[in-house]
Amino acid sequence: MSGTTTRLAIILLTLFTAIVHGVVLNMQMGHIDLLFTLNGLGYLGLLGAYLLKFPPGREALVHYAFMAYALITIVAWVAIGERNLLGYSTKVVEALLIIFLWIDLGRVKAGAK
Repeated sequence: MSGTTTRLAIILLTLFTAIVHGVVLNMQMGHIDLLFTLNGLGYLGLLGAYLLKFPPGREALVHYAFMAYALITIVAWVAIGERNLLGYSTKVVEALLIIFLWIDLGRVKAGAK
């Protein structure tokens, strides 16, 4: 898989989960939920950081923070989330996001980005 394809996957997966948390879940609830909104904005902020150019050696920090954020979101859902199709599908997307970030991190560490 090329670096461009990996980056595109990361962008699309992040946008999906940000929209689910920031918009779809708020619409389902009928009001704005602060935690869901902040979670969606957090994903957008990390995506922005991911797309910025960092000095060599610093790019890995964004990858690790991004992967940790997605993992924390998954763990929080396991602890308190609703078990429904949207919940499961969003967790699959977040798990895929972690995988693609890991693949991209390998490319960054190898200097092939």
